[in-house]
Amino acid sequence: MAHRVLLVDDPPIIREGYASLIRAERGMEVCGEASSAEEGFEVAAQTDFSVAVVDLTLPGVNGIEFIKRLRSLNPDALILVVSGHEETLYAERSLRAGARGYLMKREAMHEFIPALRTVIAGETYLSRALRDRAADPTSHGERVPLSARLTDREIEVFEHFGHGRSTREVSEAMGLSLKTIESHRANIRQKLGLGGSAEFVRRAVLWVEDPMRDESDAEREQRHSE
Repeated sequence: MAHRVLLVDDPPIIREGYASLIRAERGMEVCGEASSAEEGFEVAAQTDFSVAVVDLTLPGVNGIEFIKRLRSLNPDALILVVSGHEETLYAERSLRAGARGYLMKREAMHEFIPALRTVIAGETYLSRALRDRAADPTSHGERVPLSARLTDREIEVFEHFGHGRSTREVSEAMGLSLKTIESHRANIRQKLGLGGSAEFVRRAVLWVEDPMRDESDAEREQRHSE
C-alpha cells in the first residue's frame, strides 16, 4: 500500500517539485495539496493522508501552530518540515510540536526523498550538523540562543522586526491587531532585557543574521556600532 503524502507549501512550483520527486518513487503518492494553513486544514480533514510535508511559512497561521493542529486532526500522521528557516532554531521546536523531521529547503533537491523515507520508516530526520551538535554536549557551551526564553509566537514577531518591518507591517503579515503585536514586543523586550525601540530593532536584526549568537556577542556588537 502506497504512503499517501499531503503537500502544504505556498508556491505551486515548490509543491510541483516535491510531487515530481514523489511520483518517481515506489510506495508513495501525492494525495492532496494546499497553499495556506486554512486550505491545509480543509484538505487534511477530507484526505486520508499518512505523511505531510509542511513549510513553516504559511499564510494564515504560525507554522509551529499548524503542525500542532494538523497532528490533532490526524494523530498518526508523520510530518516532515521542509523550511527556509534556520534549523538550529526551528528544528527542535518543530519536533516538539509533533514533526518527525526537519529539512532545510536549500538541501531539499538532494535530501528530500531520503528525509521523507526516514520519516516514513518511523525515524527522526535531522541534518548531519544537527545530529553531531546534539551528540556533542560541549558544542553548546554557553552559547544559548536569544530566543531560548521566547514563545513560538514571540519568535515569529521578533523575526519580522529583524527583517526591518514596521509594527503595522508585522500586524498585517501575521493577521494580528496592532495592540497584540505591541504586547508581544513588550514581552520580548522584558524577557531579553532590552531597552528602547532602537535597541530592540538592533538586537532583532542581529538575531536574524545569526540565531545562535549569544547575548554577550550581541551586546558587544551593539556597543561597537554605537
